[in-house]
Amino acid sequence: MRDVAVVGFTQSESVRRERDRNEVEILIPVIHELKTRAGITSEDLDFVCSGSSDYLAGAAFAFVSGLDAVGAWPPLCESHVEMDGAWALYEAWVKIQMGYADLALVYGFGKPSMGDLPLTMALQLDPYTTMPLWPDAVSIAALQARLCLEGGVLSERDMAEAAARDRRNALDNPNAQVAGDFRAEQILSEPYLVSPLRKHDCAPISDGASAVLLAAGDRAKEMCERPAWIRGIEHICEPQELGVRDLTRSRSTEIAAEKAGVGAGKVDVAELSAPFSHQEILVERALGLGSDTEVNPSGGALAGNPIMAVGLSRIGEAADRITKGSANRAVAHATSGPCLQQNLVCVLEG
Repeated sequence: MRDVAVVGFTQSESVRRERDRNEVEILIPVIHELKTRAGITSEDLDFVCSGSSDYLAGAAFAFVSGLDAVGAWPPLCESHVEMDGAWALYEAWVKIQMGYADLALVYGFGKPSMGDLPLTMALQLDPYTTMPLWPDAVSIAALQARLCLEGGVLSERDMAEAAARDRRNALDNPNAQVAGDFRAEQILSEPYLVSPLRKHDCAPISDGASAVLLAAGDRAKEMCERPAWIRGIEHICEPQELGVRDLTRSRSTEIAAEKAGVGAGKVDVAELSAPFSHQEILVERALGLGSDTEVNPSGGALAGNPIMAVGLSRIGEAADRITKGSANRAVAHATSGPCLQQNLVCVLEG
């Protein structure tokens, strides 16, 4: 296996509605900043991979326009995943492992404010039995939360404390969309949005983008004083049908964590992209994190949720803490699909 590291990370601010810029215009300064910091040009890149969703833009092959942010010339080896940028990073990591690249640019971007995101997400449900009912994403998550509550897996206070922690941590993150010093009691006194979920239990709808630079071996050491080495990465998918899997646990996260080697050492920092407070608790437990692990120092998805970039940002945030020396070992998590259907786990070390 080749040693591969994150050597650069940039992101835009997460905002509820970007009024003046389209998706590409949001992405351009993010990629430009990344290349400027690394001191490279597009000619230095061996591979480029992006993550986005044409359903957000409402047009086929809308992702192609994202290449305008990279530059149409010189021609590049390029690929795309119709998923969060974290899965684009996985593809780039595989490309480097196969020896086809030494330096790869990965980016994710989305502008969900152009449509009705909770309803758009219904398109990822079973097309025969569930999607025709058009259940919105918040209602689907609320059903999962109710199962967890009724089964004694967690409590509303647990959910409130997770939300309060993330919003409090986000006070130190200039790119966060939602931040504040809240107490669990305050959150529990608020009305339900979709019972048993309150507004604070749900990730905000965010426009935004992020980008990561991957490098192999000596190239990584040349580009970064303290690279964040990817020591393990895995993603596991569960069945699409909600009724055939246990929604009160995240089995795919458990398997991915085991295969990625999360339990092989102490975890200093964990960045989780679960978009609902109860899902964050399920992921935290599935990863087997201890009380000495700092969870979501950036605020996580509950503080800013630029869809198709939020998972990639978790990897970038975790890597950033290793690069700056505040952590030696970190875990990043990304999710896709309803009720934590597919999960990616990435272990990074200094």
